[in-house]
Amino acid sequence: MTQSTRARAAADTLQPRIDPTTVNGWGVDADIENDPTWPMRDRSKDDGPGLNWDRPPLQTSDVEILQSVEHERRTATYGVSTPPRGLSGAIRRRAFAFSESQWGHWLLLMAADRVDAVEGLIEDVRRGRMPNPLVEMGLVKQARSREAAAATAAAVGIGLMAVIWLLRRDRD
Repeated sequence: MTQSTRARAAADTLQPRIDPTTVNGWGVDADIENDPTWPMRDRSKDDGPGLNWDRPPLQTSDVEILQSVEHERRTATYGVSTPPRGLSGAIRRRAFAFSESQWGHWLLLMAADRVDAVEGLIEDVRRGRMPNPLVEMGLVKQARSREAAAATAAAVGIGLMAVIWLLRRDRD
């Protein structure tokens, strides 16, 4: 069982897939006789009901792909550069258990973005790279980036010394 299959099975246990027949307005354009785009779209020049194309071959993936509960199959292509990981990935998996029409889905995705930013900073420090958020956010020009990096390093050092001092003071 692949990781994406496990994630989909976990999402199915959290909330069952939506039955399209219970959603108001679902498939509103399915009946050609009741076409809401007419007369803006002239179908007399079309060669069929609009479903006369072959589905492109599906992209294969070896990473977990999160999928909306509203759709039974994936799109032909999707991004795989940043699969869900860590706490932000767990939050994203939970978000995809909700329908896209629910606030919880979008609020959890926004929270996961913020958590992912913090995880990225922690990962940078763990790898020995000093993050420079002022330059990365474009608040300081590149010419002053060394000064900003030095200020960031000094602030982190002072913060660490203050934490150590407070911990030692509490022990005494």
